[in-house]
Amino acid sequence: MVNVSVGSPAGMCTVGNPAFYRYVLRLGDTDAEMNDRDRAAVDVLAAVPHASSDEPENSGNGWRIVPAQSFEDWPVLEATPQRLRAAFQTARRVLWQQAAPVGITAGELVVIDEDIEAVLGVLHRAEVRGFSVNVTYVS
Repeated sequence: MVNVSVGSPAGMCTVGNPAFYRYVLRLGDTDAEMNDRDRAAVDVLAAVPHASSDEPENSGNGWRIVPAQSFEDWPVLEATPQRLRAAFQTARRVLWQQAAPVGITAGELVVIDEDIEAVLGVLHRAEVRGFSVNVTYVS
């Protein structure tokens, strides 16, 4: 089981779907053909840290890894809602266009689409209220 948490002070959601992790966060590891712009958009999803890892602090366009501050804390990817929205929308489009090369089933794709919609709702609330968003996962 893999749980991906997306949250800000405006709200949060946790996706407990292993296919979401495999086909959305790790989309860049699949055989999906992507142009440079799409690859750059989904690369931020590959940077989402595992909650118990010792991720080095790094950053990219509109995101950064915030390391754990204590033993009770965990590293998170902190990003603007706009940056994450672009990443999730690109992942959604690529999955729908390239389901066969990626290896995703129709049922998984429908559930993942619903999960992405829930995440986009969290991102919208964060954007409206001016908050950045944190993303992490645990397995």
